[in-house]
Amino acid sequence: MIPQERLQQLITRHEELEHMMSLAGQISSDEYIAITREYAELTPVVKAAKGYLSLIRDMKELEEIIEDSGSDPDMKELAEMELPDLKKSLPTLERDVEVMLLPKDVDDDKNALLEIRAGTGGDEAALFAGNLFRMYQRYAVLEGWKFDVVNSSSSDVGGFKEVIVSVSGKGVFAKLKYESGGHRVQRVPDTETGGRIHTSAATVAVMPEVEEVDIKLDDKDIRIDIFRASGPGGQSVNTTDSAVRLTHLPTGITVQQQDEKSQLKNRQKAMKVLMARVYDAERAKRDAIRSAERKEQVGSGDRSGRIRTYNFPQGRVTDHRINLTLYKLDQIIAGDGLGEVITALITEEQAALMAEMNR
Repeated sequence: MIPQERLQQLITRHEELEHMMSLAGQISSDEYIAITREYAELTPVVKAAKGYLSLIRDMKELEEIIEDSGSDPDMKELAEMELPDLKKSLPTLERDVEVMLLPKDVDDDKNALLEIRAGTGGDEAALFAGNLFRMYQRYAVLEGWKFDVVNSSSSDVGGFKEVIVSVSGKGVFAKLKYESGGHRVQRVPDTETGGRIHTSAATVAVMPEVEEVDIKLDDKDIRIDIFRASGPGGQSVNTTDSAVRLTHLPTGITVQQQDEKSQLKNRQKAMKVLMARVYDAERAKRDAIRSAERKEQVGSGDRSGRIRTYNFPQGRVTDHRINLTLYKLDQIIAGDGLGEVITALITEEQAALMAEMNR
């Protein structure tokens, strides 16, 4: 059972914030923004907590009526009828509150930069990267998110050598972060006449999209190179030196952008990606420390290992982190069934966190 003192503390804090919001003219705008943000985050938790505490009180009152030998017979009969229903609803409500009380990833509310890169497998890997791109594009539509290509490098046979997408909306990073890692595909390519199954791979990186308030990059730490953009086969995209390469000297992280004809726009896009990559590198260090303390971490974002296999001949998708196998490959690769996989990953992560908290 959830400690009632902890829930009461949250309710008290929520009331304090509500009072502080009424003093808007007496506090700075930054303080007011921070207060309203905390209030908004606490509101659904407090609502669930109040419902849970109310249910506990109602159950206790009914039990007292049933146990009291002096209770009115009619009241006792009503209590005996109502109590089982309340007891039945308790586990679900308790679970909801426990989930809300779990430690929250500070980046969950952020938008995300989604990078997909073709790995081993040549042309087939690029085609698979294109499959993943369309899978996430469809999933974004279903979630009501914006899906904007920031930079891309197409393959001669279709698909992508690399593509970077900005995904924005509610709860983007909270869901897409589980997609970071190596994705493997097993299928018979269209060009394969012997019917042999080929294995190829693509790497997905999901990074929280950050602002300057999240991370500060000093100008002296960034080298800027300007050059002429070029397309496939050395064809010039335009005749001006508009392509931009940014290098973060302390980390060696490099970003190149040439999609726009404007050097300024390319520089702005490159800076957006560079900030996300540097922030992601720092996040990875924090995750490594957490991961050492908690061996199994579903949402660690570790991109060094294979996380999922898409087997076309068998029509199955297997997520290796939670040993989940679904024979719904067509729906998943189309994007319509991806939500089921992500929901399973979220549920597994929540269960692991709850087990850790209850030790």
